[in-house]
Order: sequence, then structure tokens, then C-alpha cells
Amino acid sequence: MMTLRSLLLATALLAATAAAAFAENSDDLIAAPVLRANITVAGDLVRIGDVIDNAGSSAQIAIYRAPDLGTTGTLPTAQVIAALRAHQVIGVDTRDIQEISVTRPARTLEAKEIELQIAHALEHHNGLGDAANINLTFDRTIEDLKLESSYTGAIQSSAVRFDPRNGRFDVTLAIANASVATPTRLRFSGTAVETVEAAVLARGIERNEVIKSSDVVIERRPRAEVGNDVASRERAVGMQARRQLRAGQALKVADLAKPDLVQRDQTVTMIYETPGLYLTVRGKALEGGTEGDVVSVLNLQSKRTVTGTVVGRGQVSISVATPRLSAAQETTAPETTSSIAPDQTAASVSLATNSNPQVVPKTE
Repeated sequence: MMTLRSLLLATALLAATAAAAFAENSDDLIAAPVLRANITVAGDLVRIGDVIDNAGSSAQIAIYRAPDLGTTGTLPTAQVIAALRAHQVIGVDTRDIQEISVTRPARTLEAKEIELQIAHALEHHNGLGDAANINLTFDRTIEDLKLESSYTGAIQSSAVRFDPRNGRFDVTLAIANASVATPTRLRFSGTAVETVEAAVLARGIERNEVIKSSDVVIERRPRAEVGNDVASRERAVGMQARRQLRAGQALKVADLAKPDLVQRDQTVTMIYETPGLYLTVRGKALEGGTEGDVVSVLNLQSKRTVTGTVVGRGQVSISVATPRLSAAQETTAPETTSSIAPDQTAASVSLATNSNPQVVPKTE
């Protein structure tokens, strides 16, 4: 039978064994803190849990301010150990690391991207045109912006205001954050102007002067300045100015006309053409005209004034009425087209022009 003294001794031995086992298990559960060589932080602060493994309950204690968004900084190991010791974190395994690298990633929004997003927000808003044609001037200089890397959402416009009377805009952009429910908002204001490509004169142009390729440059001008009548480079080159135009002026379609192929008082070639016959006579234009215009021309041989159609540079086609033959005459009349010879010039022309033009048999 066990005595009281034997029972107490057994109880003491059991307690000692349990205490030793608990101490052994505790050593296994609580590992020593280990320093990290490279860390990445999100937010403004560097915490104990960022710089060491096994930080335990001290993990959320802030010990340093984080580097700027999108940059990397370094911390000497000795300085980190001192900061940890101040918060009763001791026995840190440094693994012979001399310094640690701290990186704070960021999402960068370039100024061009911001401007493009605002232009798209204003596109076709209150009379504005395509985003590509909108020129923006901001109240404050737009620079590249850096956001926390957790802002992974697409850029969306949450508020858009534009006053067409003065061109003022006020646009708010929103970007969703993967970590929080509320997106960040960026507000921009300034002036928006719709522009168009215009042919602009590099030099002054006189009235009736033909515009050459070297006379024109392409610039973007406000649509309100040039209107909807703006001329393109292709439309302007080769055309004639209706009036005097100044250098730097944006050309409008109303400023241009087809070039005069015939000038007033210019010596021109009068062309008489009938089936099988092509005659040319020198004449003097009594008025100017472009292709297709009907102008008066003085026959320099007969001194008669006739009208004709401008068909080329310095060329006027004169219509010649030909007698209508009866059906019997058409069947019996001899072929005359090929019988005209140079020595018949005067007789042939005198019927139409009372002059001595050149006679050219027409070839089909």
C-alpha cells in the first residue's frame, strides 16, 4: 500500500516531467527572428514584420518611413538592429547581411496618358469633336503621377463638365484600389479647344496668283477660327487666289478658285473643230477664264469677235455650226474628210473665219 510520502514524490516527478516537455515544445514553437535582405513595402511606413521573419506580436510596429513611391532605399543592418532592440526585439539572426534594400512599388500615370483620358472624357461632349482633335490647356502643369501599386483599376471618368461658351472643362478621373473599396479620384481643370488640320500660307499671295506646294504648310488651328470651310493641302495647291492673302492665313475653300487658263488680253490659240477637220487660228482673249468657262476672243486675222470654251492653257475651242444634209445628200455626197489638202487652206477657212489659219487633217 502506497504511503502518503510516496504519492507526493510521484506527483512531483510527474510535474517536473511535464514542465520539461512544455519547455521543449515552446522552444520548437518560438523561432528566433531572422533579418531579411530585400523587402517590399506598401504604404508610407516600414514595420518590424517587414524587416524580419518571426516578428510575432511586434510585427505591426512601425520603425521607419518608407521610400518615395516607385523608388528603392537601403538601411544599414546595425541601424535596423538598434531600432529593433528599442522595441525589445533581440536575438535577431543577421545572416551576415550588411544592409537591407527597401522597395516601394508604384503605378505610374504618365502626363500624356492623363491628357488622353481627359480628351476621351470630353469627346463629343457639348459640341466637341473627336478626342484626337481636342487640344487641352491645364490650369496647372500636368506631370507624371505615381500611385500605390494596389491601384490596379482602369482609369474612368466619374464627372465631366464642359462649357462651350468659354471652353472651360472640369473632369474627375477615378481609379479603383484592389485593397480598399473606395477608388482614388483625380480632378483636372482647364480649357479645351477643338482643332483641325489647315493649309496655312507660308508667304503672302497676290490676287489671281496660283498657289504652289512650297507656299503651303500644314498646321492645326482652332475650328472656331477657320470654321467648316477650311481647305486641305491637296485642295489648295494648284488653285488660284480669289483675292490677296497674307502669310500665316489659314486657307478656306472660298479663298480659292480654279486657275485661269486664259488671261485677259492674252494671245491664245483658237481651235475650230468639225468632223474630220481640226483648225487653229491665233486670237486675243477679251476676258479671262478657267477650264469650261465661255469667253470672248478676237480673231486677229478677221478682226471678228467670237465666243468659245476654255479647254486648256491658252486654248479656246470655237464651235462651228455645220450645215445639216438631207438623207439623199448624205447618201450621195462624196467623202470630204480626207480630201482636204494644205493648198485648200484659204478656201476652207474663209467659210468659217475669213482668215488664213493652219489646217490639220483630223486623225481618228
